[in-house]
Amino acid sequence: MNTNQAAPGVTLVLGGARSGKSRHAEALARALVPPGGARIYVATAQALDAEMSARIAAHRDHRGPDWITVDAPLDLAMALRRESRPGHALLVDCLTLWLSNLMHARRDVEAETEALAAALESPTCPIVLVSNEVGLGIVPENALARAFRDHQGRLNQRIAAIAARVVFIAAGLPITLKETS
Repeated sequence: MNTNQAAPGVTLVLGGARSGKSRHAEALARALVPPGGARIYVATAQALDAEMSARIAAHRDHRGPDWITVDAPLDLAMALRRESRPGHALLVDCLTLWLSNLMHARRDVEAETEALAAALESPTCPIVLVSNEVGLGIVPENALARAFRDHQGRLNQRIAAIAARVVFIAAGLPITLKETS
């Protein structure tokens, strides 16, 4: 796909930690699902400790029972291809945890990013992706944190190039960065 050509139906929601991006993305996905359609929450988090287990439970409780949860901590592109079909709306929350999982598993981040981009090129249903903007702060002190920040920035740029719509959330307020028809 030409990176100047946006994929209709793909929305990227960016923001800092606790900015309101997940809440905004959930509202978008709810609005995009057709009547009688399925809301699919593609979760990238892994409950590796008690704190993360509690966060996952809180997110699940907030969403309510009308969402189908699909776990995809590593194989996100495959999950999107499998779940993307007419009548569905997909919400991926979040690309930042997915990237962390990839790096921890020593997966090829560039290859996985391109596989994700390919899966987003021609979706058969609306897809909303959530990601942290981590490049607005100070330069991290250690090499791993710098590598993570750099990978996250490139991942966000790649998905933003594909997305028809990109929204930045600050203090719970949406700022539209890109909107194509």
